[in-house]
Amino acid sequence: MSDASGSGGTPARGRPATMKDVAAAAGVGLGTVARAFGSPGRVSEETRRRVLEIAEGLNYHPSAVGRGLKRQVSDNIGLIVTDVSNNFYGEFSQGVLASAQGLGRHVILGASGEDPAMELDYIRLMVEQRVDGIIAFPTGENIAAWRSAIALGIRVVFADRILEDLDASSIVVDNVAGARSLTEYLLALGHTRIGYLGGPTTVSSGSLRETGFRAAHADAGIPVDEALVLRTRFTRDTAYASAQRLLDVEKAPTALVAANNVLGEAALSAIRDRGMRVPDDISLVMFDDVPWAKLVEPPITVIAQPAFEMGQFATRMVLGGDASASSLTLPTKLTIRGSARPLRAAV
Repeated sequence: MSDASGSGGTPARGRPATMKDVAAAAGVGLGTVARAFGSPGRVSEETRRRVLEIAEGLNYHPSAVGRGLKRQVSDNIGLIVTDVSNNFYGEFSQGVLASAQGLGRHVILGASGEDPAMELDYIRLMVEQRVDGIIAFPTGENIAAWRSAIALGIRVVFADRILEDLDASSIVVDNVAGARSLTEYLLALGHTRIGYLGGPTTVSSGSLRETGFRAAHADAGIPVDEALVLRTRFTRDTAYASAQRLLDVEKAPTALVAANNVLGEAALSAIRDRGMRVPDDISLVMFDDVPWAKLVEPPITVIAQPAFEMGQFATRMVLGGDASASSLTLPTKLTIRGSARPLRAAV
């Protein structure tokens, strides 16, 4: 009787890998493969590592094919955000949930905390759960895992960020135009020493928002002081310290652009902890219109993103067929409040 596998445990062309393929390629029994995935303490670390490496190379996933099943429709989609306590991600998630419910689908939600290892765990979980699609705010890492998910037929839509190396759809806002508008507003008020508290340029939204900040300066013929440009993670654990560093620059900024609401919150806290006042001592503007931005005194000038609508669009995209066929860029809106003032001329 002929074996459906290729030689050396390689699955025949077009057939998903099975536990038997992994066992043959690793030179171990089926029980060892099962223990490597389900009971790692019952197999040596060296054997477990070899089995997992071979399984990854064969694009084997235990729940999808380990029970002899072909991948089937599950009526589930996955959603990976970075921080569930962030209002922007909360509004986006509400948009996803509302659309999914209307389409008779369920949502599996995870939060990566901008940690690539945590993101990888969620990708694997969602592949094993045989979700129909995944909407994610990617960390920029785990390219191989995303490519593997796409190869299994899982539709992937990236939100807020783009990974150029992958053929996946995206739903983003015009980050360059948004950051340019915030910066142009401050420049029009007479500020020429504008600090920028931004995200890492390895993340597309971080890179594009900094591009907009720099473009506004270039258009105005005003050079950017690199001492006033500080990149940090889009997370609370480092944002406050980074904001303090910006305020400690020898020739301090008269205004500050924060690239998202977490960085804006950190900047406002650092300003207040120094006994400074917005906008009397320093003007502050930020990306994201979140509830607290309207409640503080003075309320914060912001670039508003249509987070709820982004979630709705993303859901329809991930369930609407070939996710590589479409990507959307939505506009932002500048909302002027009281957190920035004209710069008084020196006397």
